[in-house]
Amino acid sequence: MRIRLDIAYDGTHFRGWARQPGLRTVQETLETALARVVGGSPRLVVAGRTDAGVHASDQVAHVDLDEAQSERMLARHARPSAAPQTPEDRAHALAARITGVLGAYSDVAVTGSRLAPEGFDARFSAVWRRYEYRIADTVSGYDPLERNRTTTVRVALDETAMDAAARALIGLHDFAAYCKPREEATTIRTLLEFDWHRDAAGVLVANVKADAFCHSMVRALVGACVAVGEGRLGLDDVVDIRDARERVPEVKVLAARGLTLTEVGYPADELLAQRAEQTRARRALD
Repeated sequence: MRIRLDIAYDGTHFRGWARQPGLRTVQETLETALARVVGGSPRLVVAGRTDAGVHASDQVAHVDLDEAQSERMLARHARPSAAPQTPEDRAHALAARITGVLGAYSDVAVTGSRLAPEGFDARFSAVWRRYEYRIADTVSGYDPLERNRTTTVRVALDETAMDAAARALIGLHDFAAYCKPREEATTIRTLLEFDWHRDAAGVLVANVKADAFCHSMVRALVGACVAVGEGRLGLDDVVDIRDARERVPEVKVLAARGLTLTEVGYPADELLAQRAEQTRARRALD
């Protein structure tokens, strides 16, 4: 039984998604809770690994459970007369079971669970990921209630110039200048959407959508736009930096606290397996 999990978390006190020895991570926390519910050593496959301090409002993962794990979940946490009997019912019940282990005020939550469609792979079936980045400048002011998910810049930023710079970067390009290098990893990505607006409180919010992201890419792109908003870089500069494919000191990687994974896109159910196969083949070539 493969189950899709929808997940939200405040990344402030996590060292990122992926398990790391001796460190608290989202994956470790959820897999420990899952093990208490279903037994064994369940392993999650996630749509996109987030770095330390990065949040998620709609992360996606999947877990494969064998029959024994499914039965244990029901036997331990439901009266036999009330236990869900169909695979769909069992999948839906898993979110509540995990919530019971994590507690009412956990900084990570499973917001939904359901039986995954045939061919679904949380990582390889995904066709795009969307993030938002929040910045409070002197125009919006500082709200202490939003401090864990908003980065503060102590100048007034030009949102019109930032939006123009963001839109100029859209397309299929090599984003090496906006990524932290990893050995033998490609930096070619398709940036599908990138724009800025101010929300009702005046906070600057970036919408960033791509087929995939390389390490620190969103925070570096945002850093370039902030440099434009401050007047330190011009509109043409962010494009020239991208095309030069070399990191420059003018582009700062902004703090993780402002970044949230907000959505993961998947194709129609009948195309999930095909998409996963295509993505695996491309990653192998990378």
